[in-house]
Amino acid sequence: MKRLLFLCHRIPFPPDKGEKIRAWHILDHLRRRFAVDVGCLVDDPADRRHIPALTAEVAHLEAHEVAGGMRAYLRALRHLRPGGTLTRGWFFHPALDAWVRKGLAAGRYDAVFVYSSAMAPYVMGHPRHPATQARVLDLVDVDSAKFAAYARSGSAVLRPVHAREARTLLALERAAAKAFDHTLLASAEEVAHFVSLAPEARHLQALDNGVDAARFDPSAAYPNPFPEGAPAIVFTGAMGYRPNIEAVAWFAERVFPLLRARTPSPGFHIVGANPAPAVRALADREGVFVTGTVPDIRPYLAHAAVAVAPLQIARGIQNKVLEAMAMARPVVATTAAFEGVRAVPGRDLIVADGPERFAAAVGAVLDGAHPALGEAGRAAMLAGHDWHATLAPLDAMLGGAECPCRRF
Repeated sequence: MKRLLFLCHRIPFPPDKGEKIRAWHILDHLRRRFAVDVGCLVDDPADRRHIPALTAEVAHLEAHEVAGGMRAYLRALRHLRPGGTLTRGWFFHPALDAWVRKGLAAGRYDAVFVYSSAMAPYVMGHPRHPATQARVLDLVDVDSAKFAAYARSGSAVLRPVHAREARTLLALERAAAKAFDHTLLASAEEVAHFVSLAPEARHLQALDNGVDAARFDPSAAYPNPFPEGAPAIVFTGAMGYRPNIEAVAWFAERVFPLLRARTPSPGFHIVGANPAPAVRALADREGVFVTGTVPDIRPYLAHAAVAVAPLQIARGIQNKVLEAMAMARPVVATTAAFEGVRAVPGRDLIVADGPERFAAAVGAVLDGAHPALGEAGRAAMLAGHDWHATLAPLDAMLGGAECPCRRF
């Protein structure tokens, strides 16, 4: 059996949040064709307990623990070089680098798959061994564009830091796209955006996110986690992630007050792990609930009157949108959150921007104005975001056959 090196900036299991969902499904697809050696970092102590489970699923797991939080910032600064990125320093580990270098030099791998620009330097710094047939990089999103957005909207103190990271990370993304045989992004929109920033880039392909429609099955029975009588407006996501923090703050402060006077008065439920202090503070507002970590988000989606994705900064395809639609729940999303979703606005979900329009769209759903929205949304997910179909192009990229995927 052929052997593949899979590098990921965080342990790709379990698939319980955005970056892990895509990484796991790609890994799960590849391990059916290859004996896969996985190299990754563990920066969340809670992920340690998942190491044995992932070890049992792959040929070899090389997982190295690193500190998160402020210590990670210090580590990034310590490894910072002129023209280098903080991202690279954040995710650098000398033992992992040595393991990768040894395996590549020995020609151990028939193919290499790298998940995220942060991990690309582990491979870029080493010459290709004749035995390696293909190197594939999944940028997922244009991360440099996210830092550019932070530089435009963040605090005055951090704007220069984010602006520098945007410049240096774009340089890394451009260099990485040249160094790999194929470079993937999560949507056609992300590909087009990267081309606008890196017109010299070649061999770019869109590999859409999928959704596990069997897991997110609206016909299953789920306990109701909400109080009786109050329609539930739900947001799901990792609540330590800046775009999610800003999204729920925007909704709670600028949209939800426009909906509170309704009868019955709805509740806004923020469901996700590691809520930042700014998120926890929103629970002081009447009608706003912050759950923190929950064992399963599906009951919260199954019993939601409407799922919202009010992101103001977003890159790539939002799993929160795909999952809510797969659960046949009405979804109201901003234009930013809708990017890359294979669905028709007005038929499969509602797309709205600005506080008044967003509130009006949510209110219309609560009033029953779109009774077919949920079922149409699930049908769109089954048709356009099935993991088996979205990941099929990987077989051609890594196996050398004709690739049926969309090329740009």
